[in-house]
Amino acid sequence: MARRRAKKRDESVRANQILTAADALFGEQGYDAISVRDVAEAAGVNKALVFYYFDNKEALFERVMARYYAAHEQALRDALAEDGTVAERLHRLMDGYVDFIATHQNFPRFVQQQVASRGPALTLIGENLAGLQRFIEQALGDLVPATGPLAARQFFLTFSASVINHFTYAEALAPAWGTDPLSAEGIAERRAHLHWLVDALLAALEKA
Repeated sequence: MARRRAKKRDESVRANQILTAADALFGEQGYDAISVRDVAEAAGVNKALVFYYFDNKEALFERVMARYYAAHEQALRDALAEDGTVAERLHRLMDGYVDFIATHQNFPRFVQQQVASRGPALTLIGENLAGLQRFIEQALGDLVPATGPLAARQFFLTFSASVINHFTYAEALAPAWGTDPLSAEGIAERRAHLHWLVDALLAALEKA
């Protein structure tokens, strides 16, 4: 029994090594530029071992994405775990989103790459976007209609883009800003702006 547990533990470590190597390579060079051999070499394992754990490159990439989405969903779920006003809940939701992207900066790159190229993870991305939209619907409650320009889905798109674009455009923004948008100060400034955005939109909703 102990030997079996040790074997499972070793397999889990190797699988995570492969996932971590794949994450870094896909993030740096994109899905199409990377081969299973590249991943195996970066992980320090035999190529056959990658196929043993993940079948093929597409399945490996989907596992990388699934790991991100599991962490993403948990971060947002934690943000909504406490009660509070709609504004308080949305502030926490935006903070959770910022914190997640700040610590997983390959994630928005993967999403953009896959959407632009209609890659293998496109269906997975769509399924998870629907789940993430439900968090916004939950936070907004009955404050917005089910359809139309003030629907929760529109707020989801506005909020998610306002977080992700800060990170994906950071390198291009830096010269114009004269500072690093991804510094602690830059992220704190963005977080404060997002709180303002939430409050401004909620105030407009009350008048609508």
